Amino acid sequence: MADIKVFRLADGKVSELAGTTDTIEKSVQTLFEKNLEALLGVRFLASEFKTTHGGRIDTLGLDENGCPVILEYKRASDENVINQGLFYLDWLMDHRKDFQWLVLEKFDKKDAEAVDWSAPRLICVAGDFKKFDGHAVKQIQRNIDLICYRRYGPELLMLDLVARTAVDVASIEEKGPAIGDTGGQTSNRYKTISTVIGALDVSMLDRFEALRASLMALGDDIQETTTRFYVAFKRIKNFACVEFRPTTGKIVLFVKVDPGTVTLEPGFTRDVSKIGHFGTGDLEITLTKPEDLERAMTLIRRSYADS
Repeated sequence: MADIKVFRLADGKVSELAGTTDTIEKSVQTLFEKNLEALLGVRFLASEFKTTHGGRIDTLGLDENGCPVILEYKRASDENVINQGLFYLDWLMDHRKDFQWLVLEKFDKKDAEAVDWSAPRLICVAGDFKKFDGHAVKQIQRNIDLICYRRYGPELLMLDLVARTAVDVASIEEKGPAIGDTGGQTSNRYKTISTVIGALDVSMLDRFEALRASLMALGDDIQETTTRFYVAFKRIKNFACVEFRPTTGKIVLFVKVDPGTVTLEPGFTRDVSKIGHFGTGDLEITLTKPEDLERAMTLIRRSYADS
């Protein structure tokens, strides 16, 4: 974060804006909780959530993939907020029913039953991290984001994703739903994305690898996350979600582009803002043949730029 500089341009002159971070952790926490979805793509669930061992999780949320999220805010330069967050994350994995009841109370039964435990996340927010923190999280088999923030005057806030690590979805134990006798129906009706990918023919695998390479080449801040029913590509928020239709040989991509700004082409692009689908994004792009990828890249880049 120290290498980022922001300047104001006025009357042909340049002046540097001095960035600041809050020393009082609660003000940062309040700012994030009031704007959690806009900032991080996470729906707010609870603040200062009490655990059974007497601890308090700073912020609990549900991300756009339906995965549980713990946010911890660094209060002091010598505080090990990563270890603290990991402790709470382990507690959460052992108390899934408590979390799902919270989702049920805050949102609805559908959201509670759809909680995806395959990729729970820890997001640590601080004015800065030590140089060893980024290396440390890469050694930990958990989904962890380290985000630095800085204010520039009363109207500007900068977020910098300084480190991210992701764990293979297959390495996290899946357990049955904690709420309701009908829980798990969605999981039983549809094959998981890992099962679908494992059954793809060589042609579709090759096209997926080409798509993946194109998506990852957009920037070095991109993370690929495999959820239960789709593969998500994200910066701080998702910008592309991939599903497969093996029987028709189609790869379906969902991007965050307003369908109203696109000239829709039947068989290639479709407005799904009012149609249920797993991936996030209101514009559906169908890739039927290898050359469709090049046509889709303009829309993909738009979604990436806005994520």
